[in-house]
Amino acid sequence: MRIETVTSAQNPKIKELLALQEKSRLRREKNLFVVEGKRELGHCMDAGYLIRTLFTCPEICQEQDIEEISEKILVQGPLPGQCEPSLIEIPAALYEKVAYRGSTEGLIAETVIRPFGLQDLTVGENPLIVVLESVEKPGNLGAVLRSADSAGADAVIVCDPLTDLYNPNLIRASIGAVFSVPTVTAGSQETIDWLKARNIRILTAQLQDSGLYYDTDMTAGTAIVMGTESTGLTDIWRKNADRHIRIPMLGKLDSLNVSVSAAILLYEAVRQRNRQDKP
Repeated sequence: MRIETVTSAQNPKIKELLALQEKSRLRREKNLFVVEGKRELGHCMDAGYLIRTLFTCPEICQEQDIEEISEKILVQGPLPGQCEPSLIEIPAALYEKVAYRGSTEGLIAETVIRPFGLQDLTVGENPLIVVLESVEKPGNLGAVLRSADSAGADAVIVCDPLTDLYNPNLIRASIGAVFSVPTVTAGSQETIDWLKARNIRILTAQLQDSGLYYDTDMTAGTAIVMGTESTGLTDIWRKNADRHIRIPMLGKLDSLNVSVSAAILLYEAVRQRNRQDKP
């Protein structure tokens, strides 16, 4: 692995790193995205992503952490185009300029996007799946991914996304769950067909024409489907749902943050399944 030192913010490699953080178009063109932090990088590499460039700040990063990540990079296999991965050391003053957030242990990596679509998604018996339609805030999507990981969900499917899965805010909000939970993007009709072909019940979270979520069986294969807080789900999901469910709203407001709703519904599924497993 090539090792070099960069000290200037005008260096082309530093400029590219910053641009990848800011521009989704460039991420698509370069087939690269940015991951910060030891924990996030660990989840990322465990999921099979390849590191092209590792930026480290020796003044901040523990030497042991650099060695651990470097060893994983050395055994990860060849990069697309057979280019060799590199390690770039940068000083603390420069790290503060390129780091998306401060507490990332002095580790930032340019990572190769791994093609992974609905056709690659495999689930076991009675899966628990989260489907999100047109959620646009990366922080909300990241928080849903954390809940999905915590509840042991089998997958998250993002339909007709308004943000890309490699947005730094999403990765940060998910604290790496975007890598630990199989997550794909797809069209709504494609996803509906995929769910129905596998006999996975579609439960849409909505206020209209709905029953209480805790009166709904979630022990069989289940997809919990949620839309945006402002507009909710489109008709294609309402019409193809096996059941409409709602969380009771006892105050003056009529909706919860989508990540809060996801956590409530996921853990109801967990509660029902744990109860079913007990003799």
